[in-house]
Amino acid sequence: MEDSSPIMREITPLSERDCFYIADRRKTEFTYPIHCHAEYELNFTEHASGVRRVVGDSSEIIGDYDLVLITGKELEHVWEQHECTSQDIREITVQFSPDLFFQNFINKNQFNSIRKMLERAQCGLCFPMQAIMKVYNWLDQLASQEQGFYAVMNFLRILYELSLYDDARVLSSSSFAKIEVVSDSRRVQKIQHYIATHYQEEIRLGTLADMVGMTPVSFSRFFHLRTGKTLSDYIIDIRLGFATRLLVDSTRTIAEICYDCGFNNLSNFNRIFKRKKGCSPKDFRNNYRKKKIVI
Repeated sequence: MEDSSPIMREITPLSERDCFYIADRRKTEFTYPIHCHAEYELNFTEHASGVRRVVGDSSEIIGDYDLVLITGKELEHVWEQHECTSQDIREITVQFSPDLFFQNFINKNQFNSIRKMLERAQCGLCFPMQAIMKVYNWLDQLASQEQGFYAVMNFLRILYELSLYDDARVLSSSSFAKIEVVSDSRRVQKIQHYIATHYQEEIRLGTLADMVGMTPVSFSRFFHLRTGKTLSDYIIDIRLGFATRLLVDSTRTIAEICYDCGFNNLSNFNRIFKRKKGCSPKDFRNNYRKKKIVI
């Protein structure tokens, strides 16, 4: 029987006539439950060291400064109090509609980097400290500006500057976020599609190499260069993403999920899961369910 308790779907205050909605909050704790929404969101936190940030199947303890962009409409996220004792937390949240950049506009050459950033942020994107310091003053000004023309230009400048940081880090796995990863390379696209379709089965290096007309050794080097991951790590991450999604959305046993997602050994699945996610599959499921709210 499937679990019918949905993650809370937030109805945001963003009006159809506004380019974006911004909330600048001073607070002592985080109380909002895990949720998702169709609007894109840029979320900045200051003086919130010790807070646990959960985006999809990523769970991290943040430092004094944190900046995350989320554009996946079904990507659950929450900031939890955890070990944070700060009495002077600042949170700036900017929500904007996916159609802020109408189709032809976002496809212009001048917006290439922003378009690529928005695509990557479907799995959540965490920016390095250098990027945070670059846009800090502009974010601060945006929070106090009337939402007129210059505020919109300021916001576009923030997005553009952030899009220049190639070291922004993707948070959630694509399979958990229900996002199809699309590479610039057609050969890599072909392999990614095959893995996403056959992750439940045994996947052999030789089979993949033959698909793109390469030797296994050359293909392994090529794949690592193009994706930043070894083939085995990539396959494990895809399988874990599907597994974490089943842990959240279903009541199947951990053993069933293990074998359904292509792992052929339960103890090996538990060991890999703990190494990659920092907790056991059972703890991951329990922690997520504590945050669920029926609406």
